[in-house]
This record gives sequence, structure tokens and C-alpha cells, in this order.
Amino acid sequence: MSRRVRRHRAQAWAGAALALALAAPAQAALTLQLDARGLGAAQADATAALMRDVQARLPTGFGGARDRTVTLRWSDALAPQVHGRNVGDEVRLNRQLLADLTASPARPEAARAALLHELAHVHDRDQALSRDPRLLDLAGWQVRTRSWMTRVAGRTPDNRFVDRSPDIYELTDPAEFVAVNLEHFLLDPEYACRRPALYRYFREHVGAPALAPSPCAPGFAYVDAGAEDDQDAAFGELDPERVYAVEYLLAEGNDQMMSRWGHSMLRLVVCAPGRPRGPDCRLDLAQHRVLSFRAFVGDVQLSSWRGLTGRYPSRLFVLPLTQVVDEYTKVELRGLQSIPLRLSDGDVAALVERAAQLHWSYDGRYYFLGNNCATETWKLLHDAVPRLADTDLGSITPTGLLRRLERAGVADASVLDDPTRALREGYRFDSLRERFQRMYEVAREGLSLQPTRVEDWMALSPGQRQPWLQQGDLKASAALLLLEQAALRREQLVAQDELKRRYLGRDAGKSPPEARAAADTLQQLLHDSGFLGRPAQLLDGAGYGLPQAEERRALAVQGRLRQARLQQQRTQLWALAQPLLSVSQRDRIAGIEANASVLSQRLRALHREQGGLTLP
Repeated sequence: MSRRVRRHRAQAWAGAALALALAAPAQAALTLQLDARGLGAAQADATAALMRDVQARLPTGFGGARDRTVTLRWSDALAPQVHGRNVGDEVRLNRQLLADLTASPARPEAARAALLHELAHVHDRDQALSRDPRLLDLAGWQVRTRSWMTRVAGRTPDNRFVDRSPDIYELTDPAEFVAVNLEHFLLDPEYACRRPALYRYFREHVGAPALAPSPCAPGFAYVDAGAEDDQDAAFGELDPERVYAVEYLLAEGNDQMMSRWGHSMLRLVVCAPGRPRGPDCRLDLAQHRVLSFRAFVGDVQLSSWRGLTGRYPSRLFVLPLTQVVDEYTKVELRGLQSIPLRLSDGDVAALVERAAQLHWSYDGRYYFLGNNCATETWKLLHDAVPRLADTDLGSITPTGLLRRLERAGVADASVLDDPTRALREGYRFDSLRERFQRMYEVAREGLSLQPTRVEDWMALSPGQRQPWLQQGDLKASAALLLLEQAALRREQLVAQDELKRRYLGRDAGKSPPEARAAADTLQQLLHDSGFLGRPAQLLDGAGYGLPQAEERRALAVQGRLRQARLQQQRTQLWALAQPLLSVSQRDRIAGIEANASVLSQRLRALHREQGGLTLP
């Protein structure tokens, strides 16, 4: 039995019931038989026309392997919001739809969609599509990492593909998902573009729809979470034909509680426009993109408890590789390993397509110990590449996932065997900690500095470092300048983090009046930046699935507007926040800036003395 609660739709339900039999086309196994009791001639004629229309739309494999006769009748017993119900080999449709059908028999959209939906239930009951593991993967009832909980239950809260749905009723359970999507598969010529993997699945299982698919917009649209200002394109398009390879990108762990096991990502090796797909595409670093599942922390307070209970959204961000490298190696001082995955061209295309679906539809829940970056990355590989679904790859830690990928022969970690080659060819990106230490050794040797580690040197106050800044030669002064610049970046991040926690934490309401403007600006910045991980916000109410040409034009406009607003908010926030820093923080930042200025002037003077070019 199927209950259908319908809201506004361009293609709504209906049904027909008469004591009139319509023979199915020769290739079809399903025959519609109409129960005409209580119908007038006009009603019977309109219903017969509807059934001929629907019958002509059924693919060759619709209805199952055996011949089947389905009886349709109009019912007064259904609630107003229920458009149809299937009981055995009978379809009952709400009689309220009959008036519209009789008045406009040439426009049977609502009745046509309802009848196809209920017939889809008939087909599913016979063929069990809603219990097919592959369908459940594509639909969003995903496999869990832990073996004793192999798949989420078939309920709405367990399916987190909630954005850009053609009808949220599809998430009620897998049977309704099949019915809703078969309806769109048969009626919407854009379905192949908006949900391409599901289109291929249904075409394989029921045959091609009568309607030819519409031309699709090229590639896949995405929102670039790495755009820094309104001059950058916040909206991009990714062509699978330009993706040469996919690599498992592992950010190495550090001492922070949430980062000690590393971070799992996937790197798309994208070829520059005009370059043939091949190994040389590895040189096009500016084109490479990173797929990174992250906990979107809208309230700033990174709480361990909330991370354990799934209070943070888990979203798929698309980022430039260059930004990810800077983020981890320069700011967090963590190395990156980029391990090639042995995937065919078809596997790569399927993975890019699945990532696009996640980017536009998925709003998961992030659990540090159950649904984190490693499990999300594994599920993306599992759902995108069917052959990996039979491989035991699941792990709740990034390093554990890498080991399983290696054991399964999917990941090729041999590229790291030669460290020098790995760095040269972009399979490894070293933390700048080692580079900072080498630079510090240059300065330490020339100036006989006391601390042995660069961390200890940078931990000194700017005033304690200042006496040594006028004593170094060209090499030592250049090294110290780079270290001061690094110290400034880190100090600014520490200050920003402290301000966020102080004025947006549990005691935010107790903030002094001068801090409220900064707090309000930061809250608005966090709210407005939410579209970077949940881009469906930019197309609220427009279309479903993967955005097509008209929606992409709207995206380009909205992306520029949002990006300009974010840049304005960032500038305003820093101006408001600086006076809120503690005296010691302001003094430390000012001291580092002064040190950097002294070193810049000394370098210019040394260059002039040695007959070099004047530095800017």
C-alpha cells in the first residue's frame, strides 16, 4: 500500500478507473484495466485518454517479467492530501482529481504523474528495486563503516540528501524514493542531466523512457570555497574529461585533539584547458581541486561533545589545491601526502559525478568517532565506484582508511618511497616547520642564537628577538624576515580565534557594547558563508539535482554578490576586532610588525652595500 501526500508540484498525481480494458503495447507486460462504475461518459473518455497516454510512456521492462493486469478506479475514500494508493493489482486515485481531468483532458499532468507513481509501486513490489543495495547507495541510504550497522535504516532522518530534491516525500522510505524518481524518469526530459546516475540505473532496469533526454549543460557546477574576494569566481564548472586522476590526500596529524589522526580528502588532478589528459596534468597545480568533508561550525565553539553527538553539519567543500597546501603546510605546519588511486577513466568520471551530487544535495551530520572525514571519504568511494563496494575499506581514521586502500591495491603509496622525487612530483607537500627550522639554522649559525628549535625562537616575545635583527648578514636577515612574517600570520590567527571564542561563546550575551558590533558582524559572516558548503542555498526553490544552464546563470550572479558581501564583512570585522584585542595581543602583533619592518630596511641596506638591486 502506498500513501501519497502531495504538495505543490508541476507534475502531480492522478488515477483513472473504469470498467474499460486498454491493451498494453506489444512490448509491455503491464495492462491497464479501468473500472468505470459511477462515471459519466465524459469522465470515462477523459480517463481512457489518460490511460492511453500513460500506457504509451511505459518502457519495455516496466511492470516486471510476467504479464500483469492492473485495475484502476476513482475513490472517494482517500483523504484530500492523498492522491493515490496501490493495493495489490489495484490502483485507487483520488476522485477530486477527476474534475480537473474531465475539464481539461488535454492537460492531464497531475493525473498522469499520480498514475505513474502508483504503477511504479506495482513494479517495485515485483522487482524489489527499493531493496537493491546499489539503488540504496545512489538514493542516499548509505552503508555505515561499522560492520554491525551495515546500512542506515530506511527512514527520512537517515537519508541526508535533503537539498535540491524534486519532492522531499521521496525521503520517506526507499519505496517512495523509487516511485518518485521513476515518475520523474518517465516525465522529465531533464532527469538524465539532473540525476544522471539514477537515470542510468532506471534505464538499465526498466528500459529507456519514451521522452528523449534534453541536452545537458557541460560538466558539473560547483561553488569554489577557496574564492578570496569578489574578483575570484565563486562558481566553477568541472569537466570530468579534464580530470586525469584522483588521489587520496592525507593531511598528517598534529598534537591537537581533533587533528591527531590526520584529515582525509580527495585530490582531483585536473588538466589545464587545452592540455591533453596525461601525466603532465600534474603540473597544472592551479587547476587541481580538493574534495574535503568538513564539520561546518556555524557557532564557532568547536565542542568535543557536539562532535560526538553529531551536532555539526558535515558538508563537502570544493577547494583549490593551492589553498589546501597553504592551509596545512604554512598555517597548521602539517605535511600532506597525495597517494594515487588506481581508478579507471570510468571510475574517475563516476566519482566526479557522485561528488557533484553530494556537493549540491548532501547535508550530513559530523561525528568525530562515527561519521568523520575518513568515513565520508570512504562512502564517496563506495557509492561512486560499485566495484569498491565489495571491498572492505571502511575505517574511522584517515590513516586507517589509507592502509585499507593500500591493502586492497587501490592506493599506490610507493610514490612516497623516494622523498625527494615525491616532493618534486607533488606526491608530498612538506610542512613548513622543517623549512622554518632550516632557515632558523642559517640565522642561528651566523648569530649564535641560543634557542635550538625554531618554535622556541618564535615563542620569544618580539622585544626579546629585536636586538638580533640588526646584526645578521644578508642570508641571516632574509631568514629572520621570513620567520617574523610567519610569526605574524600565526599571531593573527591566535588573536582571531580568541576573539571568536570570547565574543561568540557561551558568554556572548555578556559581551561589552563595543564588542557587540564585531560579534554581530562575525555571526553574519558565518551565516553568509554557509553557501560554500551548502550551495543549494543559492538556488532556493529552483529546480532539483545538478544545476542546469539557466540555474548556472543565476549561480554566477549570486556567487559574485555573495563573495563581494563576504569580502566587505571580512574587512569590517578586522577593523572592529582589532580594538578588542588585549593589550598584550596588540603589543605582540605591533612588535612583530616592527621587527619585520626593521629587517626589511636592513635587507635593502645590505643589498645596496653589496651593489645589488634596490628592494621594493
